[in-house]
Parts: sequence; C-alpha cells; structure tokens
Amino acid sequence: MPVPSEFPRPSAEPSQGAAAAETGWRTFIAEPRLARLVEVALDANRDLRVAALRVEQSRAQYRIARSALFPSLDVQASYTRQGIANGIDGAVETTTSASVSAASTAYELDFFGRVRSSKEQALQQYLETEEARRSAQISLVAEVATQYFVLREAEEELVLARQTLDLVRESYRLNAVSFDVGQIDALDLRTAEAQVRNAEVNVLTYERVTAQATNQLVLLVGTELPSDLPPPSEFGANVLAAVPAGLPADLIERRPDILEAEHALLAANANIGVARAAFFPSISLTGSVGRVSDQLGTLFSNGSRIWSFVPQLTLPLFNAGSNRANLDAARVADQIEVANYEHAIQTAFREVADALVAGDSYTLAVTAEEAVIEAQTQRLTLATARYRQGEDSYLTVLSAQQDLYSAQQARLNAQLNQVSSQIELYRALGGGWQ
Repeated sequence: MPVPSEFPRPSAEPSQGAAAAETGWRTFIAEPRLARLVEVALDANRDLRVAALRVEQSRAQYRIARSALFPSLDVQASYTRQGIANGIDGAVETTTSASVSAASTAYELDFFGRVRSSKEQALQQYLETEEARRSAQISLVAEVATQYFVLREAEEELVLARQTLDLVRESYRLNAVSFDVGQIDALDLRTAEAQVRNAEVNVLTYERVTAQATNQLVLLVGTELPSDLPPPSEFGANVLAAVPAGLPADLIERRPDILEAEHALLAANANIGVARAAFFPSISLTGSVGRVSDQLGTLFSNGSRIWSFVPQLTLPLFNAGSNRANLDAARVADQIEVANYEHAIQTAFREVADALVAGDSYTLAVTAEEAVIEAQTQRLTLATARYRQGEDSYLTVLSAQQDLYSAQQARLNAQLNQVSSQIELYRALGGGWQ
C-alpha cells in the first residue's frame, strides 16, 4: 500500500478494545438523546434513502445482465381470418389460419466470455453501490453526532453569554450608584454601559447561531426533532466509547469507501473482458417449435407441426479500429481505477492519522483552558477588589472580564473539537455501520 505501515501513536489512543468497524454506533454513542437522533436520521434522512434506492436499482441491473446467461423462451400465438373479393363476380373467398409456437430468440453462446464479463461488471457495480450506501450511513451517523455537539456547544455559548450579561448588568448598576454619589467618573460608567451593550449583542449572536444549528440538525435528521427526546448530558462529559486505531492494512476490510473503490476497479477489469470479446466471433441461436392450422378448432388435433433452428455467426472483419480503441479505453479506465483505489487508501490513512493527532491535542487543550479559566477567575476577583478600593481603574476590571469570557469560550471550543475528533476517528476507521 502507498502508506506507512503504522499510524501515529498519540498517548490518548487506547491499545485494546473492539475495532471501530466491529463497534456499532449504539455502542459508540452512550448518550440516549444523541442515540435517539441517530436512530431517527437513519430512518428519515433523504440522502441515505436515495443511496438505498440506488442499491436496489443496481441490483436490478445486475439481474438483467445475469439473465443473458440463459436462453429466453416466448410463447407466440396468432389467428388470422382474411377475405378476398373476386374481381369478376364479386364472390368473396375467405381463408383462416391459426398458429401457436414456443420460440427462443438470439441466445448467445458465450464461448469468449463477453456475457460473463458483462455479468461480472454489473455485479461489481452493484456491490459498489452497496458499499456507497454503507459509506453514506457511516457519514450520516458521524454528521448527526458532530452537528448535535455543534448545537450543544452553541447552547452552552448562549448560556455563558446570558450569564455574562447578567454579571455586567449588575456591575453597571453598581457603577451607576457609585457615579451618583461621586465615587467614579463618567468614563468608568460609560465603559460599564458599553460592556452591557456588547454582552447583549453576544446574546443575540448565539441565539441566532443556536437556531441555525438546530435547523441544520433537523435537515440531517430528515424530520422535526422528536418532542420526547431524553435530556442532554453535561457538555464535555465523556459520552463516546474509545476505539483503537489498529493498522493501516485493516482499513482495506473496514472502510466502505475503500471497498467501493475496489469494486469499481474490479468492474473496470471486467469491462476489459467485454472489450476483448468484441474481437472474436459471436454465435447466437434462434429456434422455435409449434403448430399451424387453417382452422382454429383443429389447431391441436389436426394442425401441422412446424419448427425452425437458425444458428448465426457474426465475425468482425473491419470497423476502422473501433474494437481496438474500445479495448485501449477499457485498459486506461482500469489504470484510472487503480489510481483511485490507491488514493482512497491514502485518504483513509490521512484521515485516521489526523484524527489521532487531533484527539490527543484537543484533550491537552481542554486541560490547559481549564487552568487558564482558573487563573483568569482569580485575576478578575483581584481586579474587582482593587477597583472597589480605588487602587485601580475600571479598565483593569473590564480587561479581566473580557479575558475570562474569552477563556470560557475557548474551553467550549476545545471541548467541541475534542468530541468531534473522536467522532471523526470512529468514522475514519469505518465505524458506525452495524
């Protein structure tokens, strides 16, 4: 394979456990609310429904190609009554004929593998669409889970913005009282007022972000969110199971998109057999057996028996290089699919490697942001005390409040990135189908 033999090994990667491809999404997702949303999405999402219908369509096309391996048999029946008028005395002569026959039309003797290659190509295309459906299902599980946590992060941002608004409103109220008694000047009062206005804008912003995140989740689920969903878990809680990465070689048997590329390669290879068979003779058989009579009532008793057998040989002599061009095109298409297959493997390796590195990094980032929040909280406490004692200006308090708010936002963002990297690793390893 055109990839290293091992993935990066971050410290956070589990060394043991069931592979992602063997871990169903119900096992991976421990939060009941999210599990219910994924269940609804798998039933109602329109993109997944289209992928399933394409599998059915491809299966029918494979059955059509396979039917060419067997002779077709048709029953044909006809009844004709015809009158001819004499041109001299106008007498009408009436004739009647009836026939019934069973006929096989143009059954090809597949000496050179054209029909078998066509059947194999259709089979691989069918299996390709089946892997595409599995890939679509895995992607849907991951997208729903990721969007759910995007919504949860937006909701937490909204809660934080509202809490901050309450705090700065209280601070503004206290500053207004101090201004009225002459303890602070107008600059500190207007600074506190501007802080309130900024907090109000933040609340409006996250109200909009939350509504848009909800709309996106509804689109992925495919229907309105159920009204009886279980309550959400605390944001940042560990609600996803850890899975080991394994080896890159395992991805060949796990990732549906790699298997999809493999079946596309096999279909292109079978198409070479179809193109090669065009250089050889084509032998087809047509035959029929039946009865014919001039009276419908005596068709089966006194009717004449008839039969025909028509073998046909078609030998290509000259087509201006069309067959050679078709074979060359089929071989080039096969080489293209080889490159696509190798690229699918490379892409899968990169996605797993990125998810492993990201998961370890964001875990450390969450811990670091929690330490920053603790330090900024203490800073704000000290700055507020110094301001109340007249030892410092309100700008110091404002700076501490803004830095604490930014640190709290950064922690939420790191928590979202951490859980998103877990979901991405699970998807990249081929999990989420069972």
